[in-house]
Amino acid sequence: MKRIHSLALLLCLTASTQASGLYLYEIATDDVGLAGAGQAARAQDASTLFTNPAGMTLLPGKTMSLGGQMLYGRAKYGLNDDALLNGNSPGNVIGWFPGASAFYSQPITDQLSAGIGLYGNYGLGLHFGDWAGDNLIKDSTLVAMTLMPSVAWKYNDALSMGFGLGINYGFLKLKRQTATGENEQSDHDWALNSKFGIIYQFTPETRAGLTYTSETKYHFDINGSVQLDQLTNSPSYTLPIAATVNTPQQVMFSLYHDLNRQWALMGDLGWQDWSAYSNSQIVVGENRVGDNERLRDTWHVALGTQFRLTDDWTFNTGVAFDSSFYRNQNDTSLTMPSGNTWRWGVGARYQLDAESSIGAAFEYAYIESSRVALPLLQGEYQHPSLYFFALNYNRNF
Repeated sequence: MKRIHSLALLLCLTASTQASGLYLYEIATDDVGLAGAGQAARAQDASTLFTNPAGMTLLPGKTMSLGGQMLYGRAKYGLNDDALLNGNSPGNVIGWFPGASAFYSQPITDQLSAGIGLYGNYGLGLHFGDWAGDNLIKDSTLVAMTLMPSVAWKYNDALSMGFGLGINYGFLKLKRQTATGENEQSDHDWALNSKFGIIYQFTPETRAGLTYTSETKYHFDINGSVQLDQLTNSPSYTLPIAATVNTPQQVMFSLYHDLNRQWALMGDLGWQDWSAYSNSQIVVGENRVGDNERLRDTWHVALGTQFRLTDDWTFNTGVAFDSSFYRNQNDTSLTMPSGNTWRWGVGARYQLDAESSIGAAFEYAYIESSRVALPLLQGEYQHPSLYFFALNYNRNF
């Protein structure tokens, strides 16, 4: 019975180990300094392809946006004293993670605009290193990049509609320690999703935006051999694992309002369908391993402001709150440290000349503590945090 119990613990851990990653709003644009506030209605540069493709109709001619970003994550995992595996805790498992984006938009006719974007807003590198559970996971890297051709149609002076087709490439790499040394496995997959958006201009100063993004599913096949002798004196088990990594469907509603020539106010209300993945997403052999309905839908709210100090300088700031996708913070995944999250952002943009500008932004995210309940590796992430540093360049042609 002890052998069966330990294997069940391992399978549950494996189910929560493979699908690791963060779904980010931050892609090295001015939205970083605004904590995402107003993202579906702001439409001030070509990165509106990502937040709301309908916004291309509001841009002045041909526009390009380029961005680079560094994320630093602080997420220290500490094993409890009563964890079944004895040994070192991994410490901080995130560290530095780079990102970049590029967007281009141009009008085709007075009513039709088209553009293309390349960005990555999903993924994470986790580095557990040499620790008590390194035969289950040592390092994991999940990277997803999206190429999104988009079109937008201006129905009239008030209403615009947009559509984007996401061509997504995902890559997963997993390292484990085995009896014969370090074992590294990887797989990749292509997936499609779509984005629909509308923008309605109530007055020249006020507009609203609504964006729907469909889910994306990546399928990765990784064969893992895990030695359980240290726990049960039983033979090793070979587990053929098929991991389905999902980014959920989501809806974002935003408002933008120019109070006067200097000040603008903006806000968001968003929803993500994480509860759709409460059931098993891992196949072990022919059997599915369940997550006991661990996940729930999340809600996002943000408020931000822009201050135009001069014709050359614009300053951004914003605050946002995202609810946790875990139903219970005492029963979370080892490889997805998350919880209720507060974000604070600041940024600035400088107009180099009539056609080009540069921007810089910083955002800090403070995350609720999360605990892993599995007896094998019981432990806690105490208030993880994320730091985003972004630079971008915009040009009108």
